[in-house]
Amino acid sequence: MPRLRPLAVIAAVVALLAAAACSRAEPDRSEPAAPVDGGVAQEVRLGYFPNVTHAPAIIAVEQGLFTAELGSTTLTPQTFNAGGDAVNALLGGSLDITYIGSGPAINAFAKSEGAVRLVAGATEGGAQLVVKPEITSPDQLRGRTIATPQLGNTQDIALKKWLQANGLTAGDGPQDVKIANLDNPRTLDAFREGSVDGGWLPEPWSSRLVLDAGASVLLDERTLWPNGQFPTTVVLVRAEFLQQYPETVRAVLRAHLKAIDLAGRDPAQAQTIVNQGLEKLTGNTLAAPVIERAFRNITLAPDPLASTFPQLAQDSVTAGITESPTDLAGFVDVGPLNTELQATGAPAVDAAGLDKPGGNS
Repeated sequence: MPRLRPLAVIAAVVALLAAAACSRAEPDRSEPAAPVDGGVAQEVRLGYFPNVTHAPAIIAVEQGLFTAELGSTTLTPQTFNAGGDAVNALLGGSLDITYIGSGPAINAFAKSEGAVRLVAGATEGGAQLVVKPEITSPDQLRGRTIATPQLGNTQDIALKKWLQANGLTAGDGPQDVKIANLDNPRTLDAFREGSVDGGWLPEPWSSRLVLDAGASVLLDERTLWPNGQFPTTVVLVRAEFLQQYPETVRAVLRAHLKAIDLAGRDPAQAQTIVNQGLEKLTGNTLAAPVIERAFRNITLAPDPLASTFPQLAQDSVTAGITESPTDLAGFVDVGPLNTELQATGAPAVDAAGLDKPGGNS
């Protein structure tokens, strides 16, 4: 193998340092590359979860809305059980677009140094802390075990922040609240068996614990937010995919909006469609009272509520998931969504300044 000369070594080191310097702290100011193939991808790999809080995705898949809008582009759907798994797939390049919780969306932006974009909202609300009926106050959670779907996911962060606000600590001590990170179906079984005392859960799992397993609602997360609004599920896209295939992203968003419109016009039909989709994905359907209660607790809407994300980023710090708040400059790109909204006569949504490059980091 030939040996590098000293000048070549120095040049190589300089090149490496220059590449490392191109980070979120110093955003790339160059002009974005032109779309590839007219902005239309041959395939789009789409992620979503078998949860009622991902109803727009389930409706659009079940009704063929994505396929109709995508035309010649092949839709490859993939399902996940928690945000961390979807983030890994997205950042690993095996996923292009995903429906995901707000917490993992922020973590993906930080972890990838800005290589993802939030392009739409999907669902607001739909998360509750449900517990054994004898637990009627936060203080009674000491020494108890509460489940969340995954370490660092949206509900996990919300629980840890709320515990701290109520003078409680997460841990293994006799006065601590132990947090068990379990897949949602396992949480239902564990609650029935008595190995967990409750869970901070998204729909339909909070409703399942209440109606199928006798849990009580200790807290509805909507009570913690102004006007009861907080983003539960949003749509996240790899920035490179958005840049290369903007027409494909817009097609996905058109289908997304049609799914939300269907649910608004005919909630009963939407519940039936979602239940059919859940049966295909999980092998089980939800009892009518469960899915009805779950839909009462959520709002399907395309607005990502961008103004809440700085607080959500701070919540990750409070929960001990991140060491400092993520600089969210450039995180939001609702341009494609607003184009589609305006085409239908609907008002545009606000990026709350998070579409601007640069930042404090």
